[in-house]
Amino acid sequence: MLNVADLLVSSTARRRWIGAAAFAIMSALASQAPAQARELPDFPDLVEKVGPSVVNIRTTERGRLAGAGPGGAERDPNIEEFLRRFGIPMPGGRGGPRNDDEPQQAQPRGVGSGFILTADGFVMTNAHVVEGADEVIVTLTDKREYKAKLIGADKRTDVAVVKIDATGLPAVRIGDVNRLRVGEWVMAIGSPFGLANSVTAGIVSAKARETGDYLPFIQTDVAINPGNSGGPLINMRGEVVGINSQIYSRSGGYMGIAFAIPIDEATRVSDQLRSSGRVIRGRIGVTIAAVTKEVAESIGLGKAAGAMVRGVEAGGPADKAGIEAGDIITRVDGKVIESSVDLPRIIGSIKPGARAALQVYRRGAYRDMSVTVVEFEAEQQAKAPTPEPAASAAAKSALGLTVVELTDGQRKEMKVRGGVRVESAEGAAARAGMRSGDVVLAMNNTEITDVRQFMGLAAKVEKSKSVNLMVRRGEWVNYVVIPAGR
Repeated sequence: MLNVADLLVSSTARRRWIGAAAFAIMSALASQAPAQARELPDFPDLVEKVGPSVVNIRTTERGRLAGAGPGGAERDPNIEEFLRRFGIPMPGGRGGPRNDDEPQQAQPRGVGSGFILTADGFVMTNAHVVEGADEVIVTLTDKREYKAKLIGADKRTDVAVVKIDATGLPAVRIGDVNRLRVGEWVMAIGSPFGLANSVTAGIVSAKARETGDYLPFIQTDVAINPGNSGGPLINMRGEVVGINSQIYSRSGGYMGIAFAIPIDEATRVSDQLRSSGRVIRGRIGVTIAAVTKEVAESIGLGKAAGAMVRGVEAGGPADKAGIEAGDIITRVDGKVIESSVDLPRIIGSIKPGARAALQVYRRGAYRDMSVTVVEFEAEQQAKAPTPEPAASAAAKSALGLTVVELTDGQRKEMKVRGGVRVESAEGAAARAGMRSGDVVLAMNNTEITDVRQFMGLAAKVEKSKSVNLMVRRGEWVNYVVIPAGR
């Protein structure tokens, strides 16, 4: 039997054991604190290492009076750079009325940033920083100034390269974007609002962010403002992983979201600019759109992936290869097309004259096709087919669509084998977006040949099931899903 003395001893031992355990835990936490502190980013060392490679870029243009705006008011180059960046016309800017008798003097035009690519004076920046400039001036961190020569600029990627007459310059080290991780610390150095050598830091918020442009951007929460454009995004190893290019803003200032061009893409562009002064890209002559989840499920594709062909350039590479409007391009040379924006990037990287192997999804089945890539040039303007009177009486289907036959002339002009023209749409069809003048080319992956066949297919569709129509409107093709329960 346990007596009172035993209980006292047990309680004392227990308190000692608990106290020892608590002390051990606190000691362990204390020992970890210095280690965690050592893991925090050491920005001063990075600034000393990379800072000398970052330059300030300012541009001038020939104008009425140096530095003067309408009425002789002084013009702020920082505000001008911001307005150009977001497509806002500058009052009294280039293209406005001008008196040819007035002196044409250099006036400040804008400010930006850049970084030294090579020791012999090649500097990378944004294309919008130097666009339209008559003179580009590069200022180093040691205050030396040079007039720069524009080697080349590519608007599609917003990358430009300029050259200054100097040697022995501190060039940046290029990093590996594939190693960049979301949540990783990054730093920017640039000239926001003309304040040269300003340093800001943050983390990578997302990678491969689609903004509708030609490139997948790196999204960060690094403070970026007008004047930071063209400056480097730097990882904790002191390597450049991107070019700060855009911000998302409702006010015109930084709001916590910034975008940088991945340095691997920018380097490919800069290499071409340095070798030939321009960028050569491939194209196959198609107009594309995204594949929605609703469309993918309705045509049997399952996953919302690939690039839907809305139109095919007459006589272009895709046309010669047999690609048709309504096709879904799912692979190029074995590379999966996850979204429609992947297609122009992949095709653009293929050397003109080379053949590309395509996987295409058409009316419920995959097909392997081959197309010869040509050099990217100005797109041909789409020509809408000339309207012709209907060749037969209209017929109203169970889908709420009244359709008529296409004439031989209309089919020849649109280069289609069949299809029917919509005279009117009502009910669920109208709510789904169908309208007069649309041409229905296929229904539920079945090609439409004429009105009679269309009416028969429409009559067999159960009201409890949705209907997928491949529709041509003008020069473009799209998919329209009429929901169940019509």
